[in-house]
Amino acid sequence: MEFHDDGMCFACGPQNPIGLKLDFLLKDDGALQTKFTPGKEHQGYANVVHGGILATILDEVMVKLPYRLGLKVVTARMQVTFKRPALVGQELIFTAQLIRETRRTLDMYAQVQSADGTLLADARGTLMKI
Repeated sequence: MEFHDDGMCFACGPQNPIGLKLDFLLKDDGALQTKFTPGKEHQGYANVVHGGILATILDEVMVKLPYRLGLKVVTARMQVTFKRPALVGQELIFTAQLIRETRRTLDMYAQVQSADGTLLADARGTLMKI
């Protein structure tokens, strides 16, 4: 199977009419960051962002970091820990960093914070090089 980008990724695809259209910034320290302000269409309970949306963006920022460095990867495993509710209308800051690289895998860490720096959720992932 060949993996290629057709612009329709739900998280970052510019061609996806219902996608999140995330933009990413590579920081000086090697971390990758994206910001997202969820709307009511992204909620689970009233005014609380659905955990699946947070997990999707945590996954995306982890995969996008090695992609920016020229590596194609897929998520093999991801564990998310939710710490506090993320609120609809609140700017969220997602950051990922590479923890360890082996010949076939990457160990990643990602987190989401509110604009005031409160940790809302974090994730650890193992990515497979393809």
